[in-house]
Amino acid sequence: MTKYYFTSESVSEGHPDKICDRISDEILDLCLRKDPFARVACETLATTNHITLAGEIRGNGITDENGNILEAVKSEMDQVVRSAVKEIGYEQNGFHYKNLTIDNRLHGQSPDIAQGVDGGSGKHKEEGAGDQGIMFGFATNETENYMPPAIYYSHRILQELSIIRRSPKNPGFGPDMKSQVTLEFVNHKAVGVGNIVVSTQHTEEFEYDDLRNVVKSVVDDVLPWPVQDENLFVNPTGKFVIGGPDGDAGLTGRKIIVDTYGGSAPHGGGAFSGKDPTKVDRSAAYIARYIAKNIVAGGWAEQCMIQLSYAIGVAKPMSIFVDTYDTGTASDERIIEAINKSIDLSPYGIRTHLQLNKPIYALTSSYGHFGRTPTTHGHFPWEKNDLIDELKKHLD
Repeated sequence: MTKYYFTSESVSEGHPDKICDRISDEILDLCLRKDPFARVACETLATTNHITLAGEIRGNGITDENGNILEAVKSEMDQVVRSAVKEIGYEQNGFHYKNLTIDNRLHGQSPDIAQGVDGGSGKHKEEGAGDQGIMFGFATNETENYMPPAIYYSHRILQELSIIRRSPKNPGFGPDMKSQVTLEFVNHKAVGVGNIVVSTQHTEEFEYDDLRNVVKSVVDDVLPWPVQDENLFVNPTGKFVIGGPDGDAGLTGRKIIVDTYGGSAPHGGGAFSGKDPTKVDRSAAYIARYIAKNIVAGGWAEQCMIQLSYAIGVAKPMSIFVDTYDTGTASDERIIEAINKSIDLSPYGIRTHLQLNKPIYALTSSYGHFGRTPTTHGHFPWEKNDLIDELKKHLD
């Protein structure tokens, strides 16, 4: 028997970095509503009552013939930023949606990058990748949504606390929260709990014992194993009143492990938020998850990891790697052959198969991009299991 402990963390939508991810994706969605083929790379910085936007944008109805962002669009961006901060729940002295200073430094996309991505008339399938990089996808049958259990439960704890915070009966929680779940594994299966850490912003009036009792109730409801009092750490410093960007500056793309698999699988290093689907940092990571999940959901492996690599301006991936961790009913080589026969992994093929040129990204900015439920409005299409029948033609 092999026994070990493994830990993953999550952060709420009110964490400073997640505020920035949300704003970057709101800007992306705004642009995609105007032009489904807009090119966007938006980065956000947040600090005390201040937001800075930076990056590159191009699109019809967004930029003029010289590549400058239209003034009317800048005004809409200002409204989008304030609306996002308000919806997250920030009306605090140090960070308030009404009192923000917004410095918009977005500008037109570099023509050097554009020429590598644009496919030209009638050559859409030759659209190149927006940058070089390596991307990973992962799936496991350990949880109902094919996610690793430590990150699965870390997200769920905060999602439940967020529901309480947003309810009329909110006892005093603030928007900024973090969780950390350590699970005990035997023979690579989760069998119990090690330690749980939850840190949550709160009002001055919220008594610590009351706060701990609410958190303990949520943890007990979420986890399928008992959690002893000595293994639950709630606000370990004892006080967390000043939070959000007033307590710690935020940046887009600083929570890439929270966004993906909690450290249970490799990560290529590229962030997702604020990037349109020509950026393979985002779209290739989505298709890699989609393929891995369909392989596991189809019964060809208990766990599956996919790696894809790309070069800027080149349509086809440089490499495809599969690892089923000795759980596969088909060899990794046969699975790679089936993938190549089942789906077009060019940037054009990815975004058309998953229908990624839609304003669907703001919802991805908190509680992970994976393990989510697809919606009728097109959100999270990479979580569908609709590639199984095609894979069957080549694997069964």
